[in-house]
Amino acid sequence: MPDKDCAEAVLSVFDRIYVLNLPHRRDRRREMEAELARIGLSFAHPSVTLFPAIAPADPGEFPSLGARGCFESHLAMHRAILASGARRALILEDDASFARGFAERFADALPLLRGPDWDLLYSVQPVTAQPGDRPLGHGLLRLSPEHSFLTTHFLGVSRAFSEAASSYLDKMRTRRAGDPYGGPMHVDGAYVWMRKDLPDLGILATELPLATQRSSRSDIAGQRLHHRLPLLRDAVAMLRRLGRRA
Repeated sequence: MPDKDCAEAVLSVFDRIYVLNLPHRRDRRREMEAELARIGLSFAHPSVTLFPAIAPADPGEFPSLGARGCFESHLAMHRAILASGARRALILEDDASFARGFAERFADALPLLRGPDWDLLYSVQPVTAQPGDRPLGHGLLRLSPEHSFLTTHFLGVSRAFSEAASSYLDKMRTRRAGDPYGGPMHVDGAYVWMRKDLPDLGILATELPLATQRSSRSDIAGQRLHHRLPLLRDAVAMLRRLGRRA
């Protein structure tokens, strides 16, 4: 698919594209400019926004300074999506790299992605159907709330999802760490909680990823290997909450 056609296909699904970037990470900004060029887009395009990531002064109740910044940046992007009037938006983190087969995979999924019946699109890693998932064809799965992911570098969202996320994340960040109703945590874990609490949201995933993560220094303190420990803590809190409901 020519670059121009690829750009038109992407923008036929997403009204806005937001690229999350810390202003001091000029290296990642340059890399994302090159990534966008691969699909016929740039930061100069009116539908593409370079979104300045939030750099908080302290971690507060979050697992790390970077975790808080990423969480609050995603919350701010959802609010920006609502303010823009977009029906659907694509959220890219600045370490995203479009997969080699991006154009073909996106074109295959296009008939379903243009439809109204989804709220969140994950395309961050290869996906195999798990119990409760439903294959849709065109390289897509409809996911059960229990099928979770730990990365957020390529997320497509509907306006309804951003509305729900704006409220859900805002409440979550005001609680104490480990709160049984969901306290401050890494944002990918927050989306897992949100999906379990709001099972009517339509969640899709591509069987083959549209984007991978480039290898570069992380700004999320604690790094991704240590990421699992706070998620474990949050999983324990969720089990406690479920016990209260039983």
